[in-house]
Amino acid sequence: MTPATQAGGAGGRAHADPWERYGWLMAAVWLIFLIYPVLALAASEQHVAWRVLGWAALVAFAVLYVTGLIIGMRAGWGRAPRTVYAIFAATVVCVLGTLPAIGTQALSFIPFLMAYASYGMGRAWHWIASIGGVAIAVVVLVATGRMEGHLQVLIIVVLMALVNTINTWLIGRSVAAEEVRLRLATSEERGTIARDVHDLLGHSLTVVKLKAELAARLVDAEPARAKAELTEIARLAGEAIAGVRTTATGLRATDLRTQLDASEAALGSAGVAVRTEGDIGALSPAQSLTAAWVLREATTNILRHARAETVRIAIEPGTLTVDDDGTGVRRPAGNGLRGMAERAAAAGAALRVGAAPTRGTRVELRW
Repeated sequence: MTPATQAGGAGGRAHADPWERYGWLMAAVWLIFLIYPVLALAASEQHVAWRVLGWAALVAFAVLYVTGLIIGMRAGWGRAPRTVYAIFAATVVCVLGTLPAIGTQALSFIPFLMAYASYGMGRAWHWIASIGGVAIAVVVLVATGRMEGHLQVLIIVVLMALVNTINTWLIGRSVAAEEVRLRLATSEERGTIARDVHDLLGHSLTVVKLKAELAARLVDAEPARAKAELTEIARLAGEAIAGVRTTATGLRATDLRTQLDASEAALGSAGVAVRTEGDIGALSPAQSLTAAWVLREATTNILRHARAETVRIAIEPGTLTVDDDGTGVRRPAGNGLRGMAERAAAAGAALRVGAAPTRGTRVELRW
């Protein structure tokens, strides 16, 4: 299995969005601010048992916080599994575990809980954690009447609520836009396949009908010619069936990982060595759909025209490149190349077909 095909992850879902893969680092960086409860525990004069419990709860909190963010963000924003909610509850318990040792200084955990809820659990929990965090900070400030330390925490909590609100709004817009692009790309894919099937069957069945009528007229007068026409009808029907199967295979292989496997198998069966580089996750779901379609067409062209011995498929952020060492582009663009270019343009990408760096042809799809 190639590196690209391994990138799909558990359950067959590729982590296409860099935010889902690395966004937790931004939140994890804020662990530096655990220095406040650390200092509070170090200065605590409570019984040693409470201090030991506080230190254990602090370490557990840090581990659970990062672990939960990794799971939540890799699942996708707003699609957190139940484990993320369980970990959130455990972090709250850890915070409560520090109370006997540091008292109201435990307020310094609130920004972490807000970040966890906002980025790991989705927009609804962002509002719950933000409103709850601000409310708790205000209640503690009013109840204790201590401005020193508590006012600073309240300001930080309010600022975190504002920043998280803006960020989650932007993330939500981005996720919604990506879903719209994916639906449009899927609709275009189905429309293209429907046109292919219509054109294929429309032409083939028209010819078959004409030849069947001719054979019916010749069956008594010229049996030999009638037999030849029937043989031609069988051939045309076979070609139409093969074409429909190929198109149906394309419909099933609408994701890039499936198409990579299909292309490797098709090229390998023709004696062409395939080298795949990069990570499927470098492309968004909508980009992957278009890339799969272009890869399928490129594979078909290589098998039909290139007489290649090796093919290199490279996936980078916003780019799909297919290189072969075949005969190169020697003819005007046909329907296949024009179709790829039109499909790329509809997806907001640019398609370039030209000479490969060494020899043969390069097909490059770039956003």
